[in-house]
Amino acid sequence: MSVSAPTRITPVGRMTPFRAQRIWERNYLVYKRLWSIIVSGLFEPIFYLFSIGIGLGALVGDLEGPGGVMVPYTVFVAPGLMAAAAMNGTVTETTFNIFFKLRFSNTYEGILTTPMTPRDIAIGEIGWALLRGALYATVFVIVMAFMGLTQSWWAIAAIPGAILIGFAFGAVGLAATTYMKSWQDFDLVQLATLPMFLFSATFYPIDVYPPAIQQLVKLSPLYHGAELLRGFTLGVVDWSMMWHVAFLLIMGLVGGAIASKRLTKLLKP
Repeated sequence: MSVSAPTRITPVGRMTPFRAQRIWERNYLVYKRLWSIIVSGLFEPIFYLFSIGIGLGALVGDLEGPGGVMVPYTVFVAPGLMAAAAMNGTVTETTFNIFFKLRFSNTYEGILTTPMTPRDIAIGEIGWALLRGALYATVFVIVMAFMGLTQSWWAIAAIPGAILIGFAFGAVGLAATTYMKSWQDFDLVQLATLPMFLFSATFYPIDVYPPAIQQLVKLSPLYHGAELLRGFTLGVVDWSMMWHVAFLLIMGLVGGAIASKRLTKLLKP
């Protein structure tokens, strides 16, 4: 008796976001048994905040923040660390985890025997990374408020700001993963994220650089993320922040479009 291979089910006329949420449900069931992995991601940025922000902050003193406001070093660096955490969390989720599903566990081949499409998978995986990032951002803002590192109620807006950072990096991370062939390719991920972490005005103002280097730093997505969150946590909110929002939004949309196209090609039945 022969068994025929599973066939694709033609998607019915249903909105993509509703199909994409099935990816969230699947990931939730998986991480429900691995909850310690989710929780562990909360501690890294907080440890950085205590070690660098508080320890080094006692030596640095005050720095100039957005709008020329002088603030303690810990207040300056906290939103930068929050932006970096949003970047690292979503990049990890949409690179290492997706690569394993895509190249080894054949997770998506099984999913595509349902009405799901590669576009649904892309939206679902990016959305899951954002849900995870939203959890981290919320906890981080609470810690900042508890430590007295927020200067305004605008700090609440740092949560959707961090989600936007996650969207930009998560979409590009997923797109990049579709081009990776082996685990060694992940060295390139660190090659991209580590310099951004160190040199995107995360730990010190951009004006410490020569003018030419400042223009180069402004091309860093993490710079836009750090400046956006710093403006919210300090309560220095103006229309110039829309430039940071637009940069990250366009980055995410372009990355998401590439990821969807690449997944469609790789998972073609």
